[in-house]
Amino acid sequence: MLIMPMLQQLIATPSISSVNPALDQGNRAVIELLAGWLEDLGFTVDIMPLKDPRKANLIATLGSGPGGLVLAGHTDTVPCDEARWTHNPFKLLEKDQRIYGLGTCDMKGFFPLIIEAARQFSRQTLQQPLIVLATADEESSMSGALALAAAGKPRARYALIGEPTGMKPINMHKGIMVEKLIIEGRSGHSSDPTLGRNAMETMHSAMGELLSLRNELREKHHNPMFNVGHPTMNLGCIHGGNNPNRICGHCELGFEIRVLPGMDTVALQQQINDRILPFRERDGVAISLEHYCVPAFASGADSTLVKMCESLTNHTSESVSFATEAPYLKDLGMDVVVLGPGSVEQAHQPDEYLAIDRIQPTVDFLVQLIGRCCL
Repeated sequence: MLIMPMLQQLIATPSISSVNPALDQGNRAVIELLAGWLEDLGFTVDIMPLKDPRKANLIATLGSGPGGLVLAGHTDTVPCDEARWTHNPFKLLEKDQRIYGLGTCDMKGFFPLIIEAARQFSRQTLQQPLIVLATADEESSMSGALALAAAGKPRARYALIGEPTGMKPINMHKGIMVEKLIIEGRSGHSSDPTLGRNAMETMHSAMGELLSLRNELREKHHNPMFNVGHPTMNLGCIHGGNNPNRICGHCELGFEIRVLPGMDTVALQQQINDRILPFRERDGVAISLEHYCVPAFASGADSTLVKMCESLTNHTSESVSFATEAPYLKDLGMDVVVLGPGSVEQAHQPDEYLAIDRIQPTVDFLVQLIGRCCL
């Protein structure tokens, strides 16, 4: 099967993942498509079910033994606002030397390129295995990567994650702490403040503490390898109250912190707690914090795979501020690089696309990489 027909089917198979249950979908149909194509090439296929029965990871292996190369990507996409697209996001469109569709760049488009490269090795005896890894929920909860970490697989010497980097090797990225602060007060008539506990006023105090913490983190931590060389904090969304003449009884704030490699996220979470939770007693409200963390990532200074990718692409390795599944694969003992076609500037945008002239160079790169790592 050729690249375009495969990509057409992948784009036509929605697999949105979201922290919003109303938008969240499964990825099993995408996993089954990939499993069938890889089985046809002689791969041994292992489908790993997740807690949500609609979702799964795929580990497909050609060859056997220790070492080898993992080519990895996620099968889910972010939600999209179809009204902002100029065409159907679930129907592949080829126009002006670009292919448009939700996931073409980030990152369903990487899988047909893997398969096309792997096809050239399907009749050869590999000295070390080639493993194709497809995960779920990278765009939301990282449940796919967390399941791999818990299972302790796959195992290999090298892993390349094909996120859109313009084919530049990425050896370092920031981590993300995603937080939801929930304050429960007591509503009442606004004519008498003593009738309630205003959750929005407590939130105002909490936001002041968070912004103060943001400034302290900026002063304390710095890494010149990043364009934005300090930790960042974004207060992203807030919801509370329902009428001007009612005391606000409930308020929620969603915020995130982008942490540098080497920062202690457990200690940072404790700092947040220490600044926010004392408002419980002061204001007579209930306060809770929900959070999850994607660790920062840095490949070793002596990474063989970084040097290999730099040689094959003629690009020096760089750092980025977005997060990936790289730290989870590194924790499994692999030498990891993030590198793939397309640009992050096209990701998560209406009319997402992948330039056609990036397809063959990516396949050629993957063929060379597989040859070096597996033959």
